[in-house]
Amino acid sequence: YLQLPADLTKMHLTDNPHPQVTHVPSSQSGCSIASDSGSSSLSDIYQATESEMGDVDLTGLPEAPVDSEDEEEEEDEDIDRTSDPLLGRDVVRECLEKEPADKTDDDIEQLLEFMHQLPAFANMTMSVRRELCSVMIFEIVEQAGAIILEDGQELDSWYVILNGTVEISYPDGKSESLCMGNSFGITPSLDKQYMNGVVRTKVDDCQFVCIAQQDYWRILNHVEKNTHKVEEEGEIVMVKEHRELDRSGTRKGHIVIKATPERLIMHLIEEHSIVDPTYIEDFLLTYRTFLTSPLEVGNKLLEWFTVDSLRDKVTRVVLLWVNNHFNDFEGDPAMTRFLEEFEKNLEDTKMKGHLRLLNIACAAKAKWRQITLQKPSRDSPLFFSLLGGSDKGFGIFVETVEIGSKAAEAGLKRGDQV
Repeated sequence: YLQLPADLTKMHLTDNPHPQVTHVPSSQSGCSIASDSGSSSLSDIYQATESEMGDVDLTGLPEAPVDSEDEEEEEDEDIDRTSDPLLGRDVVRECLEKEPADKTDDDIEQLLEFMHQLPAFANMTMSVRRELCSVMIFEIVEQAGAIILEDGQELDSWYVILNGTVEISYPDGKSESLCMGNSFGITPSLDKQYMNGVVRTKVDDCQFVCIAQQDYWRILNHVEKNTHKVEEEGEIVMVKEHRELDRSGTRKGHIVIKATPERLIMHLIEEHSIVDPTYIEDFLLTYRTFLTSPLEVGNKLLEWFTVDSLRDKVTRVVLLWVNNHFNDFEGDPAMTRFLEEFEKNLEDTKMKGHLRLLNIACAAKAKWRQITLQKPSRDSPLFFSLLGGSDKGFGIFVETVEIGSKAAEAGLKRGDQV
């Protein structure tokens, strides 16, 4: 069994408290990997079967008034204003300046959207962040060089920097600079704690959010009651968090926040709670970050397909995979073979409806390409065979391609339409 990944900052996490000081590299970069063909649902596959409408005759319909240029300019200005990041920060600041008791649900959602970008909150679950946002207090230190905490001073809050830079000067002469998103102050404990070093501002207009010791301890230590840990042979292989999406209590359940790769794959065919209905789509979008090859998923799906009770669930996963990330198969010969084997399994089990959906999805996502195949002489074999034509009543398709042949090297694949 694998240990849980060490770099948990890349995952929704965790019940461990955030360290007192977070070291952030000078430049942080991230990437997201998505399919060129875009993401869509199974309903899009069904829609692909509908016949396309021709040109629609619009004669005789009354003309609607067209927006004036002035109105268009006003709309453009509105769009510019809403997309202005400074305006977004103003909204966040208004929310921060309210007393905790006066913050509305909308205020907390605004703060949550802003705070989740900061490294200090990266190791916390969504429910913990939401509770912290509801009790945080906004503070500003206007002058550079102002001392925030003295060496040996009793601590009563946890601080997160929203703007500016502070410096911690330790008694041994070493110093450390903390910038936006870093944190300092107490750890989640009710014991008396004292500052080690002097904290002072390095620039003007330093802004912080502060969370009182009592609140910080209560929120981080009570998170245990909302988490469920799955153990196998003494090792924790999955952690789930209980969430409620509305106050009525009708939409609540457990959502996976971390797990070993094997358990994440297994969860594809398990029942998903009402608060986590998009687990499959999320997994297919992000598996590249923790798996070395998509075949790790493909081989398990083929194995599970042989179990009658899992067959429909496996087929749903494959259909979503093909429909949302077809380039995973199109650009990988091994995954193309997986798809052909899965297609054969659908044929053998007479799942004609699912087979038709698979063919529709593949046809809808396929891209035009040009292939040049050179032969040493006219009589040399082609290494592929064709199927169809006018006498068959449908197009010409590649039926087979000899593995390792010149045709395969050129990129010709079974199912290609000429």
